[in-house]
Amino acid sequence: MSNLVRSKKDKEIIAEYESQVKDVRAQLVEQQRCLEQQTEMRVQLLQDLQDFFRKKAEIETEYSRNLEKLAERFMAKTRSTKDHQQYKKDQNLLSPVNCWYLLLNQVRRESKDHATLSDLYLNNVITRLTHISDDSARLLKRSKEITFQLQEDLMKLLNELYTVMKTYHMYHGETLNAETKLRDAERQVGVGKVGPGGGVEPLFGMRIEERHQRRNAARKMEKMREKRKAKYSENKLKSLKARNEYLLTMEATNSSVFKYYIHDLPDIIDCCDLGYHSSLSRALKTYLSAELSLEASRRTGLEVLEGAVEGLDPARDRQRLLGLYPTAFCPPPRFSFQPHMGDPVTQIAAQPQVQAELTSRLQQLQSRLSTLKIENEEVKKTSGATLTTLQDMTVLDDYDVSQSFTHSPSSESVKSSVSDGYLNKPSLAKRRANQQETELFYFTKFREYLEGSNLISKLQAKHDLLKKAMAEGYIADTLTTSRGRKNSHSNHQDSTKAIPLLVESCIRYINLHGLQHQGIFRVSGSQVEVNDIKNSFERGNDPLIDEENNHDINSVAGVLKLYFRGLENPLFPKERFNDLLSCVPYPSTATRT
Repeated sequence: MSNLVRSKKDKEIIAEYESQVKDVRAQLVEQQRCLEQQTEMRVQLLQDLQDFFRKKAEIETEYSRNLEKLAERFMAKTRSTKDHQQYKKDQNLLSPVNCWYLLLNQVRRESKDHATLSDLYLNNVITRLTHISDDSARLLKRSKEITFQLQEDLMKLLNELYTVMKTYHMYHGETLNAETKLRDAERQVGVGKVGPGGGVEPLFGMRIEERHQRRNAARKMEKMREKRKAKYSENKLKSLKARNEYLLTMEATNSSVFKYYIHDLPDIIDCCDLGYHSSLSRALKTYLSAELSLEASRRTGLEVLEGAVEGLDPARDRQRLLGLYPTAFCPPPRFSFQPHMGDPVTQIAAQPQVQAELTSRLQQLQSRLSTLKIENEEVKKTSGATLTTLQDMTVLDDYDVSQSFTHSPSSESVKSSVSDGYLNKPSLAKRRANQQETELFYFTKFREYLEGSNLISKLQAKHDLLKKAMAEGYIADTLTTSRGRKNSHSNHQDSTKAIPLLVESCIRYINLHGLQHQGIFRVSGSQVEVNDIKNSFERGNDPLIDEENNHDINSVAGVLKLYFRGLENPLFPKERFNDLLSCVPYPSTATRT
């Protein structure tokens, strides 16, 4: 009956875990779909903008031709008149006629301006939008590769957690079975020693064969009991180690899941948006510059759009995207420890059987984390510098086309007026090639940074949990020892004056981390860190209570030395200084005392 209850409980735990993992997997799939949908919306938006500007360019071209026909029609009438001959000589006409000629010249200028505007739409704005569409698809593809890899790593962690949990449950079940068998064996040994009447049956009343049989049976039962006792101890140790491994893996998994949802997903969204907002801003600013230069009177209406263009903000769009799909991007609940059959232990057990192993593992994690943090920091700096360079490439101020509307007395074609435009620059192909090469390098470094930070996050979670467990075990031992000392020396202690927080905290930190450190109290620490720790104590805080802050042990020792050095009344009073010096020549310790 007990086995059936255990099996049912195990199935319930596994079903609950599989349901939680299924929800996480569904979220990951939904995230990919949301990112693809967002990119499709952008591509569709860009396509609509291209169609809009293409149609507008056709309208502007037709309008330019009509204006040119209008101006040519009335210019042909005036070329043979006296007024026109007089205008060619000294350009001195009556004000109404002068206004008429200026009006015709203005129409011709407007015709050229609208032809220039049409050319800018076709060969500048639309080309920019095409590039943005191509960039968005390319960035989505690379971001999906990174997202897929991160999700694969996350699922591997969940599978590893499932395996470790199953192992822990198996070993704990074996421990319970071994305990039951041990109790049965002990009960059989007790029954074998008791006779039928309830007392110990005398052997001298038996035959020799029966005596030998009884003795052999007793030896076998005792041997079986010892064997089962050894099996129980072995299974209990395995269960202890499996539970510790389960807790460590669970903490690392929760840390990785939290980091993925809180830090990695926003970064991936930023990668999908890389250059999109600034490039779209440049394209629309080109349109704004052309329209504002063409017709200043329309500036009021265009400022509304300009304000919207200036308000392009990738961070705000990212927040909007996260707000639109809360179910896809909200972190799942933390994985909680699932005790097996009423197991009361829910924390890392730093028992003597595994304390040496945990200490060795903690030291290995510290060494590995130190190396990884240095390497990942270098990768982060390289990635940041590359991102800055890439952003600089996408925020060039080349959208001002006011020079395209500069008129000269000589007659020039429309194409010559925009010869310095966006497309005709010789450096365009090289600039785009450099941009794509920089993008590739940035994504490589970004991938390395995410992989390194994920590994650091997992190792740091295990390190912190192990360190906390070891510290709690040490404090428990220290409290037990100090309690005994206090009871034996209570008559010699002065309880009216408390130990300063700085002294108590520094000594505790040195006891935990510095007893094996070479050069303690001799090697100077970082002056900056010493000042920071000292200032924190002066504000009433304890900067050494947080186990996550890895302070330099030499700096902590330096704070303690600085405190004793700055006491108004030193530990060794000044009036006793000469007496202490006079004791130095005495060879005997008893004489010195």
